[in-house]
Amino acid sequence: MIIMDNKNSNLVGVLLVEDNPADQQLTIRAFKKGRVNINLQIANDGVEAMEYLTGEGKYADRKSYPLPDLILLDINMPRMDGKQVLREIKTDHHLKIIPVIMLTTSDQEKDITDSYNLGVNAYISKPVRINDFMDVVQKLEDFWFSLNKVPPKNF
Repeated sequence: MIIMDNKNSNLVGVLLVEDNPADQQLTIRAFKKGRVNINLQIANDGVEAMEYLTGEGKYADRKSYPLPDLILLDINMPRMDGKQVLREIKTDHHLKIIPVIMLTTSDQEKDITDSYNLGVNAYISKPVRINDFMDVVQKLEDFWFSLNKVPPKNF
């Protein structure tokens, strides 16, 4: 899925790993209101996220499914939770350089500490109110794609 202005082909790749369809839709809406052209891919759980990131199965075509510039990762998911996904990403030589943000409803101290110990780049608790959630995604976009410097894609 591409959220973009057709006049500009400079896309930023984001992989949203989220099992909740309502949160997926809210994130899509928030990015549509943003100023950055986003190529947003969605994985519905941790297993699908790792298939995407490693280019397995239906994700083998890197033109259609490029490695993302940023991963937004939920913690509580079926099959493989966010901490397990984070552990795999940060121990993989080719994936560990991709910034990962935990975007989750959990504000448990253990989840926060575990995530940072596993190498997360930021931890954001999802606000309950829709407008607050939209604001968080906008601020995230402003920081990660406007202010933050990332390594070149040919790492």
